[in-house]
Amino acid sequence: MITKRIIPCLDVKDGRVVKGVNFLGLADVSSPVKLAKFYSDGGADELVFYDITASAEGRAIFTDILTEVARTIFIPLTVGGGINTVDDFDRVLKCGADKVSVNSGAIRNPALITEAAKKYGSQCVVISADVKRVDGVFRVFAKGGRENTGMEAISWIKSCVERGAGEVVLNSIDTDGVKKGFDLEMLDAVCNVVNVPVIASGGAGCKEDFITLFKTLPRVDAGLAASIFHFGELQISDLKTDLAGAGITVRR
Repeated sequence: MITKRIIPCLDVKDGRVVKGVNFLGLADVSSPVKLAKFYSDGGADELVFYDITASAEGRAIFTDILTEVARTIFIPLTVGGGINTVDDFDRVLKCGADKVSVNSGAIRNPALITEAAKKYGSQCVVISADVKRVDGVFRVFAKGGRENTGMEAISWIKSCVERGAGEVVLNSIDTDGVKKGFDLEMLDAVCNVVNVPVIASGGAGCKEDFITLFKTLPRVDAGLAASIFHFGELQISDLKTDLAGAGITVRR
């Protein structure tokens, strides 16, 4: 079995890590630099850094904080928020990111995925999809989950991978922050149409949710979470011990 990754997510707003429920009601958590170091030292396999209001506010990502985070950690770093051009990819990578996550920018200009993949390689391009059920259909949302694009999500994600995205982060708005488990139905639908790593995001509430995720959907490569790690409800080292005990291969 492929080694499963555990990835904490830093949602950054106005230079602070925040967390909400269903993408709403954001509460202050901590300094991104301190939290990033805590996770890097604590056994996280990778780290995701989202500047969650950059797209909605029509501005570039906060490069000063990002540079400090990248300098502080020793694990791969994926960065997203306000990525609209190949120059944005370049700027974020020069700050120390290993991979760049694109969402709203790709919705506006799907060719951005192809251009970035050609210049930096598919392994560097991550498509992050914020998805919610609307009248029983998986729909893609833009601008940090604020705007329904009307696009059907599974076909959109498939097209992004065909354009060159080397990894998919599937953010279920329906389960975000609810802590009732990952959105297995949505994840299964994505895994059935792509052949690149899929990262599950939204819904983790306890260690059993990760065990269920990897046992039910072995094609899912990683579990991403925020709340349960940020608020000390679950330590990554303890989670990995339990995953290994359940027969799931993890990096120790």
